[in-house]
Amino acid sequence: MRYQSSLFEYEEDLSPLIDAQREVYEAVEQDDYGVREYARKTGRSEGTVGNLLRRARRRLRGESA
Repeated sequence: MRYQSSLFEYEEDLSPLIDAQREVYEAVEQDDYGVREYARKTGRSEGTVGNLLRRARRRLRGESA
């Protein structure tokens, strides 16, 4: 995993993600939304949010999404 550094914390490099994957990943992994909660908030289905999150995690691990 690659990280970008700052003076106070390390931030994960999310540049490999497409916009939709990045939005879901940030909301669920960093902002502590649940998949169901974020789906309701954005009007997406739970399946779509789950798929975007799974693909984002794979891509960040270097696997093909």
